[in-house]
Amino acid sequence: MCTIVLAWQVFPDTPVAFGANRDERLDRPSEPPRERQWGARVIAPADEEAEGTWVGYNEHGVLAAITNRWVDADLAAERSRGLLVRDAFGHQNAESAAQAVEQAVREAEYDGFNLLLVDEDAAVLLEWDGQLAVRTLEPGVHVVVNVGADGDYRIPGHRPEVGERQAANADRLRDHLQVEPGEDAETWLDRAADAIGDHDFGVCVHGDGFGTRSSSLVTLGADRTYRFADGPPCETPYRPVESHI
Repeated sequence: MCTIVLAWQVFPDTPVAFGANRDERLDRPSEPPRERQWGARVIAPADEEAEGTWVGYNEHGVLAAITNRWVDADLAAERSRGLLVRDAFGHQNAESAAQAVEQAVREAEYDGFNLLLVDEDAAVLLEWDGQLAVRTLEPGVHVVVNVGADGDYRIPGHRPEVGERQAANADRLRDHLQVEPGEDAETWLDRAADAIGDHDFGVCVHGDGFGTRSSSLVTLGADRTYRFADGPPCETPYRPVESHI
């Protein structure tokens, strides 16, 4: 499981307010966020096993984030999904990055994924289950989980109960994170951070050898900020990531 929350074009000076939990094997090695050269200057963590990443943004203000997608199809996984995120940072806008993903899935097969690409002008969600669906998101609050986004879910036949439960949790989380009157981006993101660390919403995961490994909070706009919790957000403080881009 992984979870993304996004408030896009909601706050005047902060068109992108974003939070995400990364759920992964506890023994999979990774590096915390820092500046990298991946087709452009980038702030992102790194997966040491496959050399990709799951979240970050580049000097052009393009944010990319990916979750696994639960599917019934037996996909070849010829290339790591995290490399799609890394590739996206070589583009100057979200729409160009989305077009590159459309080409990439013609050239290689990937495990199922939901890939969010967003900048101040566009927000695109690409959903891959062996076929690619491309959604252009409207301004507002969005929640992406392994079975889909924003009430549009596809529950896999091999795990129906956990899929239905995840969809219900995502709906409750999205309702909870609707912007309140007079709320600013910082207040909303703090509230989002509390929610994705709250076990009542079911998106901070603790399991046997698997669970929520880290959490990210990002704002893009007049100011760019990245806060990172190097562990489950229910028990790990967010700390600022140094950035000069």
